[in-house]
Amino acid sequence: MTAPSVDPVAELKILETEALVCTMCELSESRTQVVFGSGDPQANLAFVGEAPGKREDEEGLPFVGPSGQLLEELLGEIGLTRDAVYIANVVKCRPPGNRDPRPNEIDACKGYLRTQLQLVDPNVVVTLGNFSSKLLLNTEVGITKLRGTAYEWWGRFLVPTFHPAAALRGRAQVLEDLRYDFSLVRDILDGNLGTEAGTEEEAPASEPAGDPQQLGLFGQ
Repeated sequence: MTAPSVDPVAELKILETEALVCTMCELSESRTQVVFGSGDPQANLAFVGEAPGKREDEEGLPFVGPSGQLLEELLGEIGLTRDAVYIANVVKCRPPGNRDPRPNEIDACKGYLRTQLQLVDPNVVVTLGNFSSKLLLNTEVGITKLRGTAYEWWGRFLVPTFHPAAALRGRAQVLEDLRYDFSLVRDILDGNLGTEAGTEEEAPASEPAGDPQQLGLFGQ
């Protein structure tokens, strides 16, 4: 007997409904809204950021503040719009005062992200900043060393780059690096990886210790 096929769009909606009432970590006590994700649920390209900020917490959507405006600008430069991609964060609730998410909060929330990426099933995932890059690549290597390369990742490509907020803090080189990484994404989508796009690599090895459950985001 053939198993019934999964409807990714419907399953993503069910997952969102579960996330909206999640109380698995203390961030649920201070949030205004859960910021689950947005965009095309069947997108070929997905972005993963760190955590919602104040505007995102108010509106319930990821990347709607200044960082979101820059993200849309960068997408436009490679011929894409926000509606054509899928956007999510490592944690779905705003950390108070925009502090960094804590390890236990990431651990509590990463199952949502894992299932989101499985259901959307993009060919390319772009991680924005240290937290998403380290989690998905299972490494302690920083974003400055990771970026500029496309990594083979669970049958897909993963491109780590700076968070747009880093460019908004005034470092011109960060913006140029972001533009390079977005052009790399464009090359991958166009099937040009290995020529102008550079060389694909395996993800860097993780340093010892850390949470063993982070091994294999898709493998659990």
